[in-house]
Amino acid sequence: MAERAAALIVVPGPIFTEHISRLVDLTARIRLPAMFSRKEHVEAGGFMSYGTNYSDMHRRAAAYVDKILKGAKPADIPVEQPTKFELVINLNTAKALGLTIPPLLLGRADEVIE
Repeated sequence: MAERAAALIVVPGPIFTEHISRLVDLTARIRLPAMFSRKEHVEAGGFMSYGTNYSDMHRRAAAYVDKILKGAKPADIPVEQPTKFELVINLNTAKALGLTIPPLLLGRADEVIE
């Protein structure tokens, strides 16, 4: 009996970012819904992502640089964890996979790509 995965969760990592086009093409070819950690993967054709908002993290990093340039010691600045996350859904990919996304989930998405 041949079994098949129902979906794929792609964990964050440089190898996946470097080969995102290949990964998106492969999951589309075998009609496998894949959830990613970065919005860019969904913009490249992936199905869905939930993860850190990197633009927000870059703004927070700029605030750290500002504090250091104003004389704060890096060791005295508290470490922060990401606080802003985003859910992005690609409806074109969902349609190609034959998936219907519940309206409640679409309403909670930060961005819906059509």
